Parts: sequence; structure tokens; C-alpha cells
Amino acid sequence: MEEIVMKTKLLMYGMLLFSIAASFPWSQSASADLDWTVRKQLDLKAPPLDISPSTDGQWIFILTPGEVLVYSITEDRVLKRIPVDEGFDRLMYSARDNSLILTSRSERTLKIIQLEAIHEFDISGLPFKGPEHAPITIAVFSDYQ
Repeated sequence: MEEIVMKTKLLMYGMLLFSIAASFPWSQSASADLDWTVRKQLDLKAPPLDISPSTDGQWIFILTPGEVLVYSITEDRVLKRIPVDEGFDRLMYSARDNSLILTSRSERTLKIIQLEAIHEFDISGLPFKGPEHAPITIAVFSDYQ
């Protein structure tokens, strides 16, 4: 019985000693290694002034003198080129209203560009009712209050 009590005390003292040692600020720091690989390199015709990714990770907006390049990560190519004045030198993406905010320090101007996604659907060969090229409207109800 004394042997069990002694082992229990040793175990408790060992745990106490370990918890004190774990909380002590040691002078040595742990080091970690980092491995990296270049996924893509995009050669631009003009020097990039600023970049901003979309919050969903689908696009990277690249500000160059005179235009904003819209690079699609999923399609691995520049989808659009939005012309802007050459004086703009900062770019920011606003997820709240899906817009680009451009600023120019030298010209003291701010420009907000509203982005609208246009989706194309291939319906060739699918059955339909009515005129083939009739305009349609899709209503999106995003506020569920």
C-alpha cells in the first residue's frame, strides 16, 4: 500500500514539475521549416501598382497604369481589362457591395467601380417553351428577414 501512495506522490510531483517547466519562458525558440512552390507567374505588359484579391478567392484585381486587370484564379487567365485614368495608384476590393475602390494621391480623387457578375448558361439542346431568344429576368432574394 505504501508503494502505491509513493508512486502516486511521485506522479503528482512529476506533473507539477512538468507544468511549471512548460509555463517557464525558455530562451530558446522553436524553429519551423517552410516549403514553397511557385504556382503561377503572370507576365504583365505594364508594372503593377497595387493588387487586391476578392474575398471568395476567385479573382485577383491588378492595378496597372491605365487599367485594372481582372485575373481569374480558376480559369488561370486575365478575364477583363477595365480602363481607368493613369493617375490612380491604389486599389481595394470591397466585398460588401462588390466594388473596386481606386484612389489617386497626386490627383486627390477616388473612384468606385461597381462590379456585376454576368453568368452564361449553355441551354443548347434543352427543351424550352416560348420564343427561343426571349429576354428573361432572374430575381435574387438575398435578404431573408
